[in-house]
Amino acid sequence: MYRFILPLLLLSFCLQAQPGKFHVIAYYSAGPEQVDKLPAEKLSHIIFSFCHLKGNKLSVDSRRDSTTIQKLVALKKRNPSLKVILSLGGWGGCAPCSGVFSTDKGRKEFAQSVLQLNQYFKSDGIDLDWEYPAIEGYPEHQYIPEDKQNFTALVRDLRKTLGNKYEVSFAAGGFQKFLEESIEWKEVMKEVDRVNLMTYDLVNGYATVTGHHTALYSTSQLHESTDNAVQYLIKLGIPSNKLVIGGAFYGRMWEGVAATNNGLYQSGKFKAGIDFKNFDQELSEQKGFVKYWDDVAKAPYIYNAQQQLFVTFDDKQSLALKTAYAIDHKLDGIMFWELSLDTEKDGLLDAIVNTVKLKSKKK
Repeated sequence: MYRFILPLLLLSFCLQAQPGKFHVIAYYSAGPEQVDKLPAEKLSHIIFSFCHLKGNKLSVDSRRDSTTIQKLVALKKRNPSLKVILSLGGWGGCAPCSGVFSTDKGRKEFAQSVLQLNQYFKSDGIDLDWEYPAIEGYPEHQYIPEDKQNFTALVRDLRKTLGNKYEVSFAAGGFQKFLEESIEWKEVMKEVDRVNLMTYDLVNGYATVTGHHTALYSTSQLHESTDNAVQYLIKLGIPSNKLVIGGAFYGRMWEGVAATNNGLYQSGKFKAGIDFKNFDQELSEQKGFVKYWDDVAKAPYIYNAQQQLFVTFDDKQSLALKTAYAIDHKLDGIMFWELSLDTEKDGLLDAIVNTVKLKSKKK
């Protein structure tokens, strides 16, 4: 009898320890060609981005996307604990969502299609990226006040249909208006495994004043931040271990920005996004770009005085601090947009993973 006790104790420990695991979650929107090179061993989840609605059903857009999903699932051979999640929507990808999810029929047909696709691909769940329920998102996308209650009904139908075998999560705007108006938080969080807080794009492409698009902490000039979103939800009573914060593997550039305060909190016009893997080439000192650090926001920024260009972004330092914040506040993990934007070696993902390892050694 005693020879069975130790294995049972170990199994019990593993089952108890698993919910406390810190998750590193990557969104992935590139094609199948890069999948074999992805660092699957460093990730807990890869979220395929994006599937869309076809009628009331979740649909994969093309044979190419199907191949990408299949290759992502095949990465489990290298990392058996990896979860591959299908994502709905994205910025500009959820035009019919308000209408479809406004009816009981639409929600139930959608939930059934999510189950069928996950069974077909042997993937692990659904991430809803509806931007945004009940408030204005992508230009001309329908939104109505009832979206808020319909979103709750949607996640309930998903959980009922998918059971506990599959994960249900959603991407949430990290800005105050979304936090206050889009979601019935207490009801929704009972049904989902986690919320992926998009604590980036907090100063978006429509802004006419520069700022940190992915700050860890609020400043006197900029209320929106990672910490603001986390603390708002915790004060609502949302469990910290269902919250995931977001990092940006890209920068946002504004033009026509005056040199005052090295371009920070100045008028300007959004110009372009820049992939992190291209920073060294496009934002070099030789081209006149100078890097600065905001020690209140815990965020970097770059300014080019000659060209009047301002860039806000995450770097290794800011992502290490975000990761440490997530661990210290007992959050579920950290996610980022987007995996293919990283450098192949010594990139932003490594900054996250190295911080997780460092923090675990100190425990």
